[in-house]
Amino acid sequence: MNASETTSAGPSRTCRACGAALQRSVADLGLSPLANAYVPADRVNRGEMFHPLHAYVCDSCWLVQLEAFETPEAIFSDYAYFSGFSAGWIAHAEAYVAAMQARFSLSPVSKVVEVASNDGYLLQAVVARGIPALGIEPAANVAAVARQRGIPTEVAFFGEETGRRLLADGHAADLMAANNVLAHVPDIHDFVEGFRILLKSEGVGTFEFPHLLRMIQERQFDTIYHEHFSYLSLGVVSNILAAHGLRVFDVQQGPTHGGSLRVFFCHAAAAHAETDAVARVLAEERAGGLFDPEGYAAFAEDVVAIKCATLTFLADLRLTHRTVCAYGAAAKGNTFLNYCGIGPELVGAVADRSPHKQGTRLPGSRIPVVSPEALLAMRPDYVLILPWNLKDEIASEMATIRDWGGRFVTAIPRLSVF
Repeated sequence: MNASETTSAGPSRTCRACGAALQRSVADLGLSPLANAYVPADRVNRGEMFHPLHAYVCDSCWLVQLEAFETPEAIFSDYAYFSGFSAGWIAHAEAYVAAMQARFSLSPVSKVVEVASNDGYLLQAVVARGIPALGIEPAANVAAVARQRGIPTEVAFFGEETGRRLLADGHAADLMAANNVLAHVPDIHDFVEGFRILLKSEGVGTFEFPHLLRMIQERQFDTIYHEHFSYLSLGVVSNILAAHGLRVFDVQQGPTHGGSLRVFFCHAAAAHAETDAVARVLAEERAGGLFDPEGYAAFAEDVVAIKCATLTFLADLRLTHRTVCAYGAAAKGNTFLNYCGIGPELVGAVADRSPHKQGTRLPGSRIPVVSPEALLAMRPDYVLILPWNLKDEIASEMATIRDWGGRFVTAIPRLSVF
């Protein structure tokens, strides 16, 4: 179905931001398991739960979103993603902390709170500078790693209730960071209200999230998965913040996750002056069609074209007895493999640096996850890089495959062999 068409979405499909009925399809990716539900060896012979993976855009407020088929507790209480296994992401976090300290004069009397702090990948740089920090992380297994690194970490989901409790415990924040988490929140208003409560009167909050504009323009459909409830633009986020007495005063565009925004916000009455970047990015979003039904019209057809091109390429390699493995057992890769119907018959294994994923099978596709060293021992003819946003880092790390004539492949935004 074309995205410019509407479909009867039923009474249960309402926008999580404004409550309007959801009727306009952006992309229907069929049925898929949870993207981070890796299958351990002792469950390989058991079934998995698949849910519809169908993105809609709200015709009233333009939030792109999925239905919530699982609770955050089911998805995030025991999580397989550890930020600290990406050297690029660690460097990104360290640069962020240095910039925030310089810009907002953070010191040993300040307080930095990170929501969805994962394994302490970012707050370790805060603590190293002598600045008090607190992490809030719902996944107990991941929070345990942060605590081992000396990062004070609360195991909790963040929202109004948690914000009030932490305020009462003396954790009012000068800086609150939430990287790649706003999209993971089904009750987005409860989440944002927690920031209003915990942020000091002149405090600053930052959200980082993949930019919907880049997702649409570059056909990044693999960033759609059940753990991402929402797909965000500056315009939509600004309106949600405003509903809670918060305002955006700056925005930065960056390369992470295929193109992200870092949005700076504060209380409406705070002294932070709005930069010209806010109006500029909003104008780019309007010009890109994010607030117009026609802006989404071609996306679904191009997604099908990417699937067909990839399957044709992999089938030809199989029929000519050339081998393919993949790199990066990332959530986006699982969306891509399941939508395309790619299994071990076309991709023999996927390498990942995380020992928490090695020895498991990918959800749905059941491709085995191995170490990078094990993949190199297999000497594949091609390595399909699933987290294409890290392709340069991965190609450098795995450059040994060129010794036997191996080549790298990415499929988004179009098939590329290099």
